[in-house]
Amino acid sequence: MPPRTKTKTDAAPSTMKELKDTLWKAADKLRGSMDASQYKDIILGLVFLKYVSDAFEERRAQIATELEADGLGEDQIAQLIDDVDEYTGHGVFWVPSNSRWGFLSENAKGIAASTAEPTKSIGLLIDEAMDAIMASNPALAATLPRLYNKDNLDQRRLGELVDLFNSARFTGQGSTRARDLLGEVYEYFLEKFAAAEGKRGGEFYTPAGVVRVLVEILEPTHGRVYDPCCGSGGMFVQAEKFLESHNKEGSDISVYGQELNERTWRLAKMNLAIHGLNGNLASRWGDTFARDQHPDMQADFVMANPPFNIKDWARSESDPRWRYGVPPAGNANYAWIQHIISKLAPGGSAGVVMANGSMSSNSGGEGDIRAQLVEADLVSCMVALPTSLFRSVAIPVCTWFFTKDKTAGQGGAIDRSGHVLFIDARNLGHMVDRKERALSDDDIAKIADTFRSWRGTKSATDAGLVYEDEAGFSYSASLAEIRTSHYALTPGRYVGALEVESNWEDAQMEIERLSAELTHQLDESERLSGLLRDGLRSVSDV
Repeated sequence: MPPRTKTKTDAAPSTMKELKDTLWKAADKLRGSMDASQYKDIILGLVFLKYVSDAFEERRAQIATELEADGLGEDQIAQLIDDVDEYTGHGVFWVPSNSRWGFLSENAKGIAASTAEPTKSIGLLIDEAMDAIMASNPALAATLPRLYNKDNLDQRRLGELVDLFNSARFTGQGSTRARDLLGEVYEYFLEKFAAAEGKRGGEFYTPAGVVRVLVEILEPTHGRVYDPCCGSGGMFVQAEKFLESHNKEGSDISVYGQELNERTWRLAKMNLAIHGLNGNLASRWGDTFARDQHPDMQADFVMANPPFNIKDWARSESDPRWRYGVPPAGNANYAWIQHIISKLAPGGSAGVVMANGSMSSNSGGEGDIRAQLVEADLVSCMVALPTSLFRSVAIPVCTWFFTKDKTAGQGGAIDRSGHVLFIDARNLGHMVDRKERALSDDDIAKIADTFRSWRGTKSATDAGLVYEDEAGFSYSASLAEIRTSHYALTPGRYVGALEVESNWEDAQMEIERLSAELTHQLDESERLSGLLRDGLRSVSDV
């Protein structure tokens, strides 16, 4: 076997900060030359390609070391080192020679024309690398992006990107740690790109704090986990992290999902592969309402963040999913809710992110549907979340939780039949900047512990948690009380007012701050009005 030449991938593995800094700097190479949705796919595809190549080379070195230790010579090692099973059997994707980062790095400026074949740009080489990896790994079929040889992508800049990626290394700390490192970088990029894309970004990315509220309440430790509008797969990733934090394996759950947008579906497929999750996202993207791609699947857990208030959707009045009433043509919120309930197995539970209007709207028969859901005793918990959790969505949001069985022994030791827990978490969280709020670990724990103690889950019992109503935050309401409120499910109606001690000094300081701010705004308004009047006079004098 020829001696290995030392490359930049032999350097020490990158730290998280180094990776993020390097890769975000790489994104800057394309920023300005194309919009966020385009460079997102380009960068994330290269991140994935770099990782699988690093992992492959690390495994290749391990195999060589093992064979040398067994006393095999170079010729024998050369015959055995390309055994595909030695890679895939250790959770490493097989990477053909023309897809390895070393080959792409050496040809970052492309391959010049020869008598045998025409010139190949670096973009064409990367597209061919993606094709070869997908052909060699069925789990990645129709997943990786092939957009590197297009006219709108500057090949010189792409070559510089490849050079810049040379300094990033995912491996060297064990395959599991490498996967975690890549997973965190991938999620970091998804979040950054979602912010860059604005409203469009909300279609593929749900803030991690919101997803964790769903996961920590549902505790998906086993069985089938389903998301009918899975975006880039964030619900599944957080479920896997929850399992890991409880010393369980990702293989303890089976993942099912569907996504309408082709590019987002590909992101989700890559995201699951990165995290080692064998998910069934169907053979292609598609509309959940028009064609449910998991028609017979019954889930133990459903977690979803459907697009809010869709006005144009594939509605059929005869759809068997509408057991509690036909959703209005102008809003799909209650279509999503009923689809999700139709997917629950006996004893199954679901958590769904919705616009706040869904909790009290009566238009288009939504109030009647909500009443039917309550009377069927399907609603277990309602959580009002703080504003500004979604950078791209200005409207406030809430989470609905459903369960098929509230009796003792079915998800908890306390029989909660005929009751709904209301949690008003609008005052939790902190502003990370002027536009976005985030939930801290303590905030998420407070919400989840309140539900767990109310339900009497094993995790709550082990922690010695006992539920009590908390004025201004939580209240366990009977169905009779909900009927009295005309089936409105807004937590603020039930939890009561928060009892707080007045702090005159803090209040006075806040009044002074607001007064100063208002005075400044009034002064600025007068200044602008003067400029406008002057401008109008100038026009009149002409």
